[in-house]
Amino acid sequence: MTHPLPQTIAFLGPAGTYGEQASRRLAVLLGAPEVTLQPQVGIRNVIQALQEGRCDAAVVPVENSVEGGVTTCLDVLWESGLAGAEPLGIERALVLPIRHALLSEGDLDQISEVLSHPQALGQCSLWLQQHLPAALQLSTSSTAEAARMVRGSRFRAAIASRQAGQEHGLPERAYPINDQPGNCTRFLLLRRLPRGGSVGAVGVGQATSLAFSLHSNVPGGLVGALHCFAARDLNMSRIESRPSKRELGEYVFFVDLETDGQTDALNDALDALAPLCERLVCFGSYPIEDGTLGDLREDGQP
Repeated sequence: MTHPLPQTIAFLGPAGTYGEQASRRLAVLLGAPEVTLQPQVGIRNVIQALQEGRCDAAVVPVENSVEGGVTTCLDVLWESGLAGAEPLGIERALVLPIRHALLSEGDLDQISEVLSHPQALGQCSLWLQQHLPAALQLSTSSTAEAARMVRGSRFRAAIASRQAGQEHGLPERAYPINDQPGNCTRFLLLRRLPRGGSVGAVGVGQATSLAFSLHSNVPGGLVGALHCFAARDLNMSRIESRPSKRELGEYVFFVDLETDGQTDALNDALDALAPLCERLVCFGSYPIEDGTLGDLREDGQP
């Protein structure tokens, strides 16, 4: 399905988040650099804004190279199309390098609390253990929200981007502080899909994302499902499970496939997989931009 260029994009705010950086880069890739960005509080609110028609597209983080899948994003994607919720599809993806800074109006020896998004705290856990072992770690809805919350305090610090420090006028006490130099996050550009089917648009793309639940938990059930891909030489680049939230031991499986130019094989695999599943959702085939290469500065900004 071809979408018109977006006029508005929702992202995890406030200003200065990595989500904002990803949104601006994706808008340029789409040919819509003048798009209006709409910051939201929380990933669920970002996607809800799209489902309710308050924006044309939404940008959300789905996976980090250090901390793994962003569970809220996965859960909301699975819920889309259920109970009246608008079905969603993936139009593009962007892999963005993540370089965290420690921002504070106090000196390092004054800091007793460190605020950030849980993923960012996890990505800097070794640095925090070595340099601020006694500091209390507090979770916030986003890295930029952490920067906003520590303004005016000399005992609080935020883990956020350099851009967030500039937005909120916070001095930089250390940079970079992420434990892994190759730290990066994959962001998705989401769009609303037309109703009328449980499987989204499938076409030519570098990757295809889907999710499924099996009819029952039986020996070899998951192996049989994955054989649908292996038998057609479709390589999985990622598989992750999430609780179904209905009962203990019941799971939903999220799979990314390398499918560039393999549309027929993909359609055959989905046809074979569907009878094995209680529910099967394909979020579409899409290109992936590697923002860790090319014309990005080291702080992740274009």
